[in-house]
Amino acid sequence: MASVLAARLGPRLAAATVVALSPPPSFDNPRVKICASSHPLPSEKSAAAARAALAMLSAAGADDLVIVALSGGASAMFALPPASVPLADKIVLTQSLLRSGASIRELNAVRKHLSMVKGGQLVRAANGAHVIGLILSDVPGDDLATIGSGLTAPDPTSYSDAIAVLKRHGLWGRAPETIRAHLERGNAGELPDTPKREDAIFAHVINTIIGSNRTALEAAAAEARAMGYRVDRSQELAGEANELGRTLAQHLMASREERVCVIAGGEPAVTVRGNGKGGRAQQTALALAMELASAADDRKIAALAAGSDGIDGPTDAAGAFAFPDTIARARAGGGDPDNALARNDAYNLFCRISDLFTTGPTGTNVSDIFIGLLNY
Repeated sequence: MASVLAARLGPRLAAATVVALSPPPSFDNPRVKICASSHPLPSEKSAAAARAALAMLSAAGADDLVIVALSGGASAMFALPPASVPLADKIVLTQSLLRSGASIRELNAVRKHLSMVKGGQLVRAANGAHVIGLILSDVPGDDLATIGSGLTAPDPTSYSDAIAVLKRHGLWGRAPETIRAHLERGNAGELPDTPKREDAIFAHVINTIIGSNRTALEAAAAEARAMGYRVDRSQELAGEANELGRTLAQHLMASREERVCVIAGGEPAVTVRGNGKGGRAQQTALALAMELASAADDRKIAALAAGSDGIDGPTDAAGAFAFPDTIARARAGGGDPDNALARNDAYNLFCRISDLFTTGPTGTNVSDIFIGLLNY
């Protein structure tokens, strides 16, 4: 997005800050500052990127146009906690939330109330400039307040909501003291909340969804039809990955039609109970493979669960493939699928049988995608 905008704007571009996991090739433009960042956990790089953007925005005024090109993953890549909350404490809490099974909306409700830029606060820094948000959505329903923690959108959540999320997932008592103190002060009205819909700062803000999970699924469906498949879009990726994997497998095994392509999108949740290596797509694929193991080996079923950004959890894989013989091959190679599922160690099991799906970062995040082929 950044390269296209820079090319389109040409000499009208006054300044730009580009935040990316891997720094793109140089724009060869002294007005463009490139900031490398991190995902899925924030780091000092994330904070440096946010500070660079705020420094750039400090020169904006009411006669300027600020374009915010936003994609999924920005919540981690663009992070600046308030002065009272050390970045290390926010990283610890984020990791706990990611392992707790919290939904993306719950996770971002907390993030927004431990930030100086999220939940519409970036608009405050624009000094009254006109703001256009061009947004790639990785959130089911394309909720503007949740995508990238809503940098340019009003925030319907409160400090009270953030506290409730931590209590609901058993994290309040284990959260760093600095975080509990900050949220309690905000809940008591001692700190300003994130800006709400009625705030005047949004009078000159236009947010537009330019791509989403739906866009990706429609493209996949068109390609499948061109290859002669009947497309089944009846499923969605939601809920706990273990249960979702079983449900998807049962749906695949129930069909006897020829050349069917099941396509689904969304964002599974994983409650991490082990110390293995993996991500939500790989966990879904392993649960699916275990259920498929009950099907006859000669059934033609192939499935893929993957993150559209090419990064599933803290791994170098986008996701994994699953077949009716996946579990048998894993056991024949010395793997223990039951233990891998319980320990959240899907990555190492799929790596053992060369069934990881590794693409490298794609540069675009529109949530997760599932593709299942039947009787192909």
